[in-house]
Amino acid sequence: MAKGLTCQELVELITEYLEGTLSRRDRKRVAKHLSNCDGCTGYLEQMRVTIQAMGRLTEESLPEPMKAELLDAFQSWSAS
Repeated sequence: MAKGLTCQELVELITEYLEGTLSRRDRKRVAKHLSNCDGCTGYLEQMRVTIQAMGRLTEESLPEPMKAELLDAFQSWSAS
């Protein structure tokens, strides 16, 4: 029998879950955890909304100061 997931384990698997790349066993473990955990169910929905919103962003839709801030953040991250 598969061991149940903790909330932390679910968070670590959520991207793969949303992308549909989890094994059948792990998908079942995630589904079982979600059926009993309102906090993780809320987290999953927040991630879905975020992904949907991010898909609508274009470079042209961002104000110049925000573009510059994002580029600075990325350059700082990639330099480390």
